Amino acid sequence: MIQIRDERAADCAAREHLLDVCFGEARFTKTCERLREGRLPSDGLALVVEMDGRLVATVRLWDVEAGGTPALMLGPIAVDPALHGLGIGNRLMREALSRATALGHRAVILVGDAPYYARFGFTHERVGTLGLPGPYAPERFLALDLVPGALDGASGMVRATGQQVPSALPGEEFRVAA
Repeated sequence: MIQIRDERAADCAAREHLLDVCFGEARFTKTCERLREGRLPSDGLALVVEMDGRLVATVRLWDVEAGGTPALMLGPIAVDPALHGLGIGNRLMREALSRATALGHRAVILVGDAPYYARFGFTHERVGTLGLPGPYAPERFLALDLVPGALDGASGMVRATGQQVPSALPGEEFRVAA
């Protein structure tokens, strides 16, 4: 049985290990990582999937401004490769988007595989004339209006707006609160 729940501070090591397995060190070089760097995920939108007491999937959404329009940036989403094809990623995505809508967010952007994200309503067309501050494959830059028309007229560069990670005391590293 799987359980989708809020990420806890105790999940950090397992989450990082899962991201390393799924994406390797290259994940730290991506443009979207620059937008997440030093920021906290959007309140209530850092989720994990637990199965038999083990963290097997994760997703976070981040507050951004998409050419002057408040939005969320999704990513990364990761599922234990041994569990691909079981619908865990699908369930996690639907839960994340449902929570984002319930929290009053209006749009979500991401960089990812267009055929995979199309099932959730993401399209390249909704990106319009938005851009990201660094290299990316334009055909992988996708968007979804949670509220119809939310990204109408959005133009310009995406920038991070989320809460910054508080400074840690010497010798401490900040983690998402429980």
